[in-house]
Amino acid sequence: MGYVAVKGGSEAINNAKLLVEFYRLRDNTPAVTIDQLRSQFRLAIDKIMGEGSFYTPEYAALALKQVEGDVLEAAFIMRAYRATLSRKYYSEIVSTEDMFVQRRISSSFRDIPGGQILGPTRDYTLRMLDTSLADEKDEDIRTFLREFKKSAGDVSLNEIKSFSKVIDILRAQGLLKGVGNNEDTRVLDVTREAIKFPVPRSARLQMLARAETGGLMALGYSSMRGHGSVHPTVGELRVGLVEVKVKSSSGKVRYIGKIKVTEAEMISKAATKRGKSTPYYAIGYGLCFGQNETKAICMGILDRAMRIPGNDSPANDQEFVLYHTEGIEAMGFTNHLKLPHYVTFQSGLNNLRNAVKRQHGQGEQEELKTTVEQISDDLI
Repeated sequence: MGYVAVKGGSEAINNAKLLVEFYRLRDNTPAVTIDQLRSQFRLAIDKIMGEGSFYTPEYAALALKQVEGDVLEAAFIMRAYRATLSRKYYSEIVSTEDMFVQRRISSSFRDIPGGQILGPTRDYTLRMLDTSLADEKDEDIRTFLREFKKSAGDVSLNEIKSFSKVIDILRAQGLLKGVGNNEDTRVLDVTREAIKFPVPRSARLQMLARAETGGLMALGYSSMRGHGSVHPTVGELRVGLVEVKVKSSSGKVRYIGKIKVTEAEMISKAATKRGKSTPYYAIGYGLCFGQNETKAICMGILDRAMRIPGNDSPANDQEFVLYHTEGIEAMGFTNHLKLPHYVTFQSGLNNLRNAVKRQHGQGEQEELKTTVEQISDDLI
């Protein structure tokens, strides 16, 4: 594409890196620890792991520190590092019905089996700046934790149980239907196989799970505003821990740990022909790393939208949605514009100058012709 090296070469690049570190450290403040970032920036860590497609809180915190809080840049680093690692196993199917639930709500039903569990959320708080945090001290943290444990009391782990799915209520009443056997049900690994449109649903969900949260929200919101036909209700939103198991070479299934995930099942009315078929509800599904409820909800909206035939709206178009919500690719291509484009731009600039000269030359000839005609008329 006609790129050329930056003047100064490796020395200039090294100086730029040194300046980055200087700007990060120039105020000589105490070093931020990885444990602090993991604990107090957990939602940023969850977003980095999701968009980086790599579940490892320690490395996500390290990447966040390295890039001075730029979540998308941190996800970029995570994705790049992940690509260097060998893959030894594929996990067994994860059952979200067995999730250790930390948060569980439904906006479709007031009363659900097991009850609504609000859990950790800012949904019901005022978005007001808390200036008291400016003077927060270590002792304030210890005091809060003591008081919280005292107010919570003793909770028996035996009382904790798994919960049935809310959508099972609709399924039992015959109001919820699947899409039938017409859809491509192949399971693709988008990190190993090139995709071809139309994309199987397994690949779509993988790409949505790795997508940039803001991109998903923009397209999901567009569908709800009328640039699409999906405006769903949250059937159930869950945040919690699920067990991950892998099968060893000997065929034995082994438990390797738990990861936090957010799951959203979005209920929307399926389009049917009036008088020719019975109306029913359909489900859009979202599942992503960590607690990222906006992403899971928008995944569910777009999952449902992309199952609607036709590309009348951006949210219904598989290629538009999947390519334009891939944050790492989008960031890479957008920021490559900062690289030298001297040759290509100068070539275009020369073409433009030549075109302007030709246009001016024609203008001068036409002006001369007009002047000669006017003189001739005067003489006559």
